[in-house]
Amino acid sequence: MKKFSIAIVGATGVVGGMLIELLEQRRFPTDQLHLLASERSSGQRFSFRGSYLRVQALEDFDFAGIDIAFFTAGSEISALYVPRATANGAIVVDNTSKYRLEPNIPLVVPEINADQTERGLQTRIVANPNCSTIQMVVALNPIHNEVGIKRITVSTYQSVSGAGTRAIEELAMQTANVLNAKTITSEVAPVQMAFNVIPQIGEFQENGFSEEEMKMVQETQKIFDDPNIEINPTCVRVPIFFGHSLALHVETRRKIQVADVRRLLIDAPGVELVDSNADGGYPTPVTHATGQNEVFVGRVRADLSAANGLNLWVVSDNSRKGAALNSLQIAEELVQHLH
Repeated sequence: MKKFSIAIVGATGVVGGMLIELLEQRRFPTDQLHLLASERSSGQRFSFRGSYLRVQALEDFDFAGIDIAFFTAGSEISALYVPRATANGAIVVDNTSKYRLEPNIPLVVPEINADQTERGLQTRIVANPNCSTIQMVVALNPIHNEVGIKRITVSTYQSVSGAGTRAIEELAMQTANVLNAKTITSEVAPVQMAFNVIPQIGEFQENGFSEEEMKMVQETQKIFDDPNIEINPTCVRVPIFFGHSLALHVETRRKIQVADVRRLLIDAPGVELVDSNADGGYPTPVTHATGQNEVFVGRVRADLSAANGLNLWVVSDNSRKGAALNSLQIAEELVQHLH
């Protein structure tokens, strides 16, 4: 099998570190791996396949010879350096929001629209969706394929790792300070994160919705290739370190029985059904999602207030399937077409 030269931009972040781990775990055909970050992070070392790789400064890096470049360092970095990477022949898998809604750029969740990945050979960029969007559409795709989805109301319970390493450190520090009756300061979150829930993720838009909420609307419609799906989101940050949870209330276009929904979910790629009406018979971030690749679904039941309504509880590790794993699955699709 041909092997590929890979670069990870943002290698010292949460998602970058997970990519390094998954490249090794999934035995991705790599002959060279370049770890890139800001100048201040250069020189850090990461273990990979029995040896150590040093982080290089992105500012000085020459992308010539790179086959696939993963970008995980934020939209501003992608805006500056993705054009440099593609101009030197790399195909970029971009984990930021920079290119997701560009009409000509494929936005891919391989369980749903892997066929779109091949377009990346022409566009030289494939976009990775938002973490909450990914786990929602993976869970809903079998239902959408079977009976169609008309409307989704979603409330999210998102871990602080979705905001990066500094947010993880801030939650840890605030938690310790609360327990020791010390002063609480907030730099990453707009208000205290420890022992709190925050109904804001991203900047507020003119329509009153947050940036994260609008991502879920627009990205879901693009991935499902259906602008008529109505989506009503509320995105909330909760004080846990890893794992996002979603409460989904779905109205389907045609009636479907709960037993048939369960059957579809059991057979769906990337989904694990954990659904019994017993204490603990449902997935949670701590007991199921953290460190795992699957999207876990439970609390499947009919809506009491709508004829075609369904309720589901969806949990996944946002740093894995919500980011690094989905990006790597895109790359695994790409290499099938690279010769």
